[in-house]
Amino acid sequence: MGFNCGIVGLPNVGKSTLFNALTATASAQAENFPFCTIEPNVGRVAVPDDRLDKIAEIGGSAKKIPTQLEFVDIAGLVKGASKGEGLGNKFLANIRETDAIVYVLRCFEDENITHVEGSVDPVRDAETIETELMIADMESLEKRVTGVAKKAKGGDKSAKLQLELIERSLEVLEAGRSARFVEVNEDELKEFRGLQLLTSKPVMYVCNVSEDDAANGNDMSEAVAKMAAEKNASSVVICASIEAEISQLDSEEQQEFLESLGLEEPGLNKIIREGYSLLNLITFFTVGPKEARAWTVYKDSKAPQAAGAIHTDFERGFIKAETTAMSDYIECNGEQGAKEAGKMRQEGKEYVVIDGDIMLFRFNV
Repeated sequence: MGFNCGIVGLPNVGKSTLFNALTATASAQAENFPFCTIEPNVGRVAVPDDRLDKIAEIGGSAKKIPTQLEFVDIAGLVKGASKGEGLGNKFLANIRETDAIVYVLRCFEDENITHVEGSVDPVRDAETIETELMIADMESLEKRVTGVAKKAKGGDKSAKLQLELIERSLEVLEAGRSARFVEVNEDELKEFRGLQLLTSKPVMYVCNVSEDDAANGNDMSEAVAKMAAEKNASSVVICASIEAEISQLDSEEQQEFLESLGLEEPGLNKIIREGYSLLNLITFFTVGPKEARAWTVYKDSKAPQAAGAIHTDFERGFIKAETTAMSDYIECNGEQGAKEAGKMRQEGKEYVVIDGDIMLFRFNV
């Protein structure tokens, strides 16, 4: 199961520097000119989770396999992208394929790094990106109205629902709000997702600050945080150049470097965890002598779906899941202790997986 976040922003805001740090590679150019990232670069990163270390130690596992999140570095956007300006069409097509959007916003002054708008204003930059995505969404919906309305008049129930959702979405977009604010009930969700609206995707704002502001942020990052709260989104403060340096150090050197800057952990960890949360994901674990492994499912997934994250056969032939809560596994010093203490439960098909569950699936195909 793959989950990805698209990294977007205006040219020269630090997108590629951040991406390089995330993947600890230099595969994405980070030059001081627009459009240096032509093709979307893709990198998979481990989701930091201390729980995996604990259960691997208790379970005597030979290796640890964390769950992963995918980040896509997408070419810089400029005003008019929705009309094909710059690399607009490619930019919009690449965003459409992602599950969530990470806006990288420049929150630092540097006369040596040009800004396409001539001045630094992260809130304005975020609105520029959002406006282009909203225009693209409106044009996409307007193109579909006639055909869908014709089918709806012919009695097509699916088309009738689709038309209602299109009209509802256009009303919100024309009022200057993103499609994330369209009210959709659970029965309509699948059809709404089928509209593939760019502004319906969850959003995180990453404030790229100078080294001096890495620990506490600045007035610009505070303005972004306020905007994020108003839009029901999240924001994270990082210094992309520091993160790029950190990614090249070993763990001991990293810790020393972070302490010298007054930082508790790499900013990348916050981005990865926030991205994971943004996608409404949770983690369950499997533990054995060969490996301790973290697996990803959507929140509110049931046990057979979790089994399917490991292998489709597990879901198809699901019988039960032997389940132990993380706290019980640690407290009882492993599977055997949890069994003896009556803390291992037999869960069936309707069990809703809880973040941190340690599971062993029984199946028959």
